[in-house]
Amino acid sequence: MSVSLARVSCHEVRLAPSWICRRAVLNIRHNSNTAVSEAEQQNLSWSKYLEIRKSKRKWETAVTIPACILGLVGGLAYFGSLESDATKPIMGIDPLFFYSGCTVSCMGLGYLIGPTIGAAGWRMTHRRTMNLIEAKDREFHRHIVKNRVDPTAQSATNPVPDFYGEKIGSLHQYRQWLRDQARFRRKARFAEE
Repeated sequence: MSVSLARVSCHEVRLAPSWICRRAVLNIRHNSNTAVSEAEQQNLSWSKYLEIRKSKRKWETAVTIPACILGLVGGLAYFGSLESDATKPIMGIDPLFFYSGCTVSCMGLGYLIGPTIGAAGWRMTHRRTMNLIEAKDREFHRHIVKNRVDPTAQSATNPVPDFYGEKIGSLHQYRQWLRDQARFRRKARFAEE
């Protein structure tokens, strides 16, 4: 259904773009306001934050498995369809071994890309609380950096326990991580003495 220009007044034509522009400017201002107030930070408790963090890790793992399988299948489909001459090595390697290595490399690429895709999908589903989560991420990282041990004291018999705190998914696990860090410090100190 088309409307003739004779029926539309100049006033209506001028209002539409300015209304759209005003709304766009308000949305940009709202989206660019990333400062999180203290009241909003208090809404996200540590247990809830750690639960959210654990769900993010599950998303990443859940997407990594199909990405690996797709990489392997894609590599098999592509490199399996190539015709090769066994008498002509590729970079000094038998073509069968070279193409097999390339197929496994495609699976490795899926393993590397999977967590990125999973994290992006998780971020899309948690857009509304992203500012709160990122603020808690920064605070959590400060706690980890403050409480983790010096990795230069590690040895084959005394490795650093979870240096980045990646496996922490609850308050109980965080307390256990703190105990493990203290145990590592004691072992490293006694080894020096």
